[in-house]
Amino acid sequence: MGILKAFVASIFLSLFLFHLAQAFHPNQLDATSIGTYPPTKIDCGKACAARCILSKRPNLCNRACGTCCGRCNCVPPGTSGNYESCACYAEMTTRGNKKKCP
Repeated sequence: MGILKAFVASIFLSLFLFHLAQAFHPNQLDATSIGTYPPTKIDCGKACAARCILSKRPNLCNRACGTCCGRCNCVPPGTSGNYESCACYAEMTTRGNKKKCP
């Protein structure tokens, strides 16, 4: 009976230590930082220029994209859509609950 209690206690202790380790080193992966820790800083100017190249209002698009990129450190590929590759970018909204990021 004593061996069983020791085994269960060791399992709980290992789970607690695993949880504690993840609390100090959260797994923050996005499309730009897969395989690197800490995430590398991307060039928001180039990424937003590529994202906004076909926009009808490129200055507005670049300004909004730059803000989003600075906060999220990622920009979805392509000129529109592809939000699944950068969840933070997709979830940002304006005061009117419209998508902030182009």
